[in-house]
Amino acid sequence: MRTSFDFSPLYRTTVGFDRIAQILDAANQAQTGNNNYPPYDIEITGENQYTITIAVAGFLENEIEIHSENGVLQVRGKKEKQPEKQKFLYQGIAYRSFERKFQLADYVKVLGARLEHGLLQIDLLKEVPEAMKPKKIEINSTKAIEQATV
Repeated sequence: MRTSFDFSPLYRTTVGFDRIAQILDAANQAQTGNNNYPPYDIEITGENQYTITIAVAGFLENEIEIHSENGVLQVRGKKEKQPEKQKFLYQGIAYRSFERKFQLADYVKVLGARLEHGLLQIDLLKEVPEAMKPKKIEINSTKAIEQATV
């Protein structure tokens, strides 16, 4: 049995962490939805590079939409209705529409996407601005600091 968590205390006890609370909230809703279609992988392909691979067998390029907005990558697949004249003895391939959302970390941008052999691959790159990268601070004598302020 899964229980639902209430993240509202995070909103009233933190300042500036709204995005974290929203991510936790969205992850909790995705867990309770239990939607595993279509299956996907998230792969680390380099120091700051990632690839999301989604199994979209049977979908054409024009049936898939990819949008990135406000830190959310959204992938939608809309399959056209299959002709009614087909009769199946067994139909195990799911040609149903889908929607997948991925929360992107700050400074992650989408480089591009490609569809090959029923796999949709979306390449991502994390570009941290120079101002946000760690810097080594040299220790100077007080004499050097006094000279710099004059």
